[in-house]
This record gives sequence, C-alpha cells and structure tokens, in this order.
Amino acid sequence: MKFYISTTGIKRVTISSSGSAVKGSPPTATASRRIPSRTLLPVVLLLGIALPFLFVRIAFLVLESAAACSSPLDCIGWRFFTGDDASMLLRMEHRVKSARQRESIFWHLASHGVPKSLHCLCLKLAEEYAVNSMARSLLPPPEYVSRLSDPSFHHLVLLTDNVLAASVVVSSTIQNSANPGKLVFHIVTDKKTYTPMHAWFAINSLKSAVVEVKGLHQYDWSQEVNVGVKQMLEIHRLIWKHNYNNLNEEDFEYKGHKRYLEALSPSSLSLLNHLRIYIPELFPDLNKILFLDDDIVVQHDIASLLELDLKGKVVGAVVNSWCGDGCCPGRKYRDYLNFSHPIISSNFDHDRCAWLYGLNVFDIEAWRRTNITVTYHQWLELSLKSGLALWHPGVLPPSLIAFEGHVHPIDPSWHVAGLGYQSTEIHREILKDAAVIHFSGPAKPWLEIGFPEVRSIWNKYVSFSNKFIRECRLMG
Repeated sequence: MKFYISTTGIKRVTISSSGSAVKGSPPTATASRRIPSRTLLPVVLLLGIALPFLFVRIAFLVLESAAACSSPLDCIGWRFFTGDDASMLLRMEHRVKSARQRESIFWHLASHGVPKSLHCLCLKLAEEYAVNSMARSLLPPPEYVSRLSDPSFHHLVLLTDNVLAASVVVSSTIQNSANPGKLVFHIVTDKKTYTPMHAWFAINSLKSAVVEVKGLHQYDWSQEVNVGVKQMLEIHRLIWKHNYNNLNEEDFEYKGHKRYLEALSPSSLSLLNHLRIYIPELFPDLNKILFLDDDIVVQHDIASLLELDLKGKVVGAVVNSWCGDGCCPGRKYRDYLNFSHPIISSNFDHDRCAWLYGLNVFDIEAWRRTNITVTYHQWLELSLKSGLALWHPGVLPPSLIAFEGHVHPIDPSWHVAGLGYQSTEIHREILKDAAVIHFSGPAKPWLEIGFPEVRSIWNKYVSFSNKFIRECRLMG
C-alpha cells in the first residue's frame, strides 16, 4: 500500500500484484508524485511538535501587545514582529512621517516663489511701456478723470504687485457686472511693478469701466504718515524674524510647524498688504470703497455691496460661514493671536470667529471718525514691548484687534474663501453660488501647486489669446 498526493488530498491506493491500481486511485499517477509513508511520517510528527509551541508564542505576544498599548489595534499590526523586525518597521514609520513633513515644507516653499512665466510677463510689459506710446497713455483718459472721485460711481480698490492676478480680478468683475460703466478700479502697486501694470491696462481695453494705476512712489506722503509706515513695517519685520528663528529651532515632529510656515509667507512682509491700514490716506477723496484681494474671482454682480447699510460700522465682512454653526470661514481668533499671553487672553475670546479679508466694504468716512489706525499702531508697539509674542506674522492679527467693534457681518454667500488650502472641501454648488471665490492659502491658481479642480474657474478670466501671455507660456 502506498500514498499518493492528489488535488483533493492524500489518497491511499492498494497496488495489486500485477502492478495495476485498485479503483479509486489516480490512473495516471507518476513516480514523481508519490510520497512514501516513511517520508511523510517525520513531517507529520514535526508539525505536531511545532504547532503547540507556535500557538503559545502567539498567545504571549497578544497579551504583551494588550499590556503595552493603549489599544491593541494601535500596535497589534507590528507586535507580532520581534527584535530587528519591529525596529525596522519603526524606522520605516519614522521615515514616512519625515517625508510628509518635508512635503509640507516644500509645498509651502513652492508657494513663495515667483513663476518664471509671471516674471517674463512683467519684463515684456515693461519693455512695451518703453517702446510703445500706447502703453504709456494716461490711465484713465482725461475725459474720465472726474470719475475717480465721483461718489455716484462704484469704487473698487486693489493693492497688488501681480499683473496677471489684477487682470483676472478686473476682468471677472466687469464680465459679471450688470452695469460695468459704473465701475472705477483704483489699482495701487509698488515702484517696480508700476510700468508693467500700467502697460497692461493701457493696451487692453475694458469696455466702459475706468481703471487708475498708481505707484507708491507717486504718493506725496506726509511726514507723520511716512514715519508711521516705516515704524509699522519695522515691527512687522521683527515679528517675522522672531518666528523665523523659532522655525529654525522647531522640532519638525511637532505638528505646529505648519503655523510657522504659513506665518512666514511673503505676504507677511508685503508692504502693499500692510498698507491696508492706511486706506483713508491712500484715497483721501473717496468716502466708500469695495476692497478686493488679488487672488479672487468675481462670479456675480457685486455693485449692491457698495449700497449696503453698514449700520455705522467701518467694514463689512463675512464673519459667519456657509459651513454651519460653529464653523468659522476665516478660522478663529486662537489661530491668529497668542492666547498663552495674558494680555491677549484677558482681552479677547479665543473661540470667536475672525472676519475675512479679501472682499470688504469700507466706509472710509466712518473710518476717519475712529481711532482704528492709532489703535493698530498702539498694539504694534505693545507687541514690540511684549517680546513680539502677541500674535503670529500677517496682516489680519493686528487688524482683528484694531477693528474690534467696527465690523458689520455680511451674508456668507458673498465671499467663499480657502481655495488655496490642501484640505479645502467646498461643495460645487456653494462655489457656483458665491459672488466671490477667494484663493486664500498657499496654492494660488497661477502656481504649479494650484489645484486643477478650482484653477479652471480662475482660468476662465485669463486672456490666453494675449500675445504676452502666449509668449511667456502661462499655464492654462
């Protein structure tokens, strides 16, 4: 009698004296498939001895895992590995965490640079300004100069050094306006961007809307304002440097490093961003304006915002959110101010919703009757005396304090922000219904790290047929 291996297991087959198999045996079994009983028996005995020890070992490992972990599920996945295996898995896990931290750092660094295509656009427009008299033509034309201070028109303000972004803001606002002839755009930029900005709007017609482009070098700053601006920028620079030094010493295993990265963005040192607190001085002839950030797209007519009654307040802004009760569209005070400092914790509520910058109605006449700008400077000086630890770098933290009690909430559908953050998940219908969508966050739509699913909204208003944009190969 011999044993044969078949697909259904081991079969016993009796071989007759003639050598033929008895019924039930595999008729085509070959010698290579035969396992003699003297070979199989040691294997069975070995398994019989080893299996009980293996089961005991597994039981001890499970008990050890339960004792060492807060939850067996937390580490049962690697507890069955011993010695070098567990160490190897821990090292691999550490490398994965480090790679994620580096990805986050590189992602933020990528948001800080100026793409070659945008630099190319500025250079070509500056050259056009030098060789083409049309690019140097007056903005606005002389027949429209009276509109610049006429309160019957709708005045919109941009402070930016990004030509392409400014063109999208202006283009989207005009295309979605019920009465573009009532729009007057006041664009303020720095000295290096003035010529390309002027050239762009001089050679690109805008239907019946009016555009004014001014450089900061064209303002006749009073001595008092000039001193105040220099002091303000110096304190902001010191706050930025303070956080930069902390970032160098920061252990990147700590999840709070993202806060430092966001705080150290170029916007934290941008002169144009910080000059928002001087809007009354920048526009002495205006009484009410609509302020627009350069990373927005206007999808509906926004003229009615300028006719909104602010109930005596200075600024109209989105405070509550489309995402429901307890959800803050602009984060909370604790995300901007340092509540571990007693000066902050004794004066403000850390759970309070911060209002959104980016689409704001400013009653400049009401602003001039307040001490908002003075309060802003007082808190900057207090921050300096307190070791620069009252808030994180940026435009909004000191503005939250200075405008305290002067904010009138507007409907959340006017302004949906946060499209430049990785974790943003905004329903498509909410985006469609929003009057203004705001690419706040590092992933701007003109950068390679911009999100394709929302960049398409921005691209609709980019003039890809323009020869300068084609030559500079701006992404579509």
